[in-house]
Amino acid sequence: MSEDREAKRSREAREALERVHRDSEAVGTSSLARAAGRAKDHLAGADAPANDRVEVWGRRVGRGLSIVFVMWLLWYLVSTYLTR
Repeated sequence: MSEDREAKRSREAREALERVHRDSEAVGTSSLARAAGRAKDHLAGADAPANDRVEVWGRRVGRGLSIVFVMWLLWYLVSTYLTR
């Protein structure tokens, strides 16, 4: 019984240390820098399997085209409804 309790306490202590480490990293960097890093990784297809180059490039092309479409849509809406 005491071994189970010790294992549980040890696991809880490790989890607490991991949370402290993760939270201290978040405080140490600016939120703008973290957001920019996440956006860069997202657009670069970093979430795709690294050994599947077609998947990586497919995500890059798709996400790049989505940015082009959003920029075109913003231009269209502004030029149509705000220049009257």
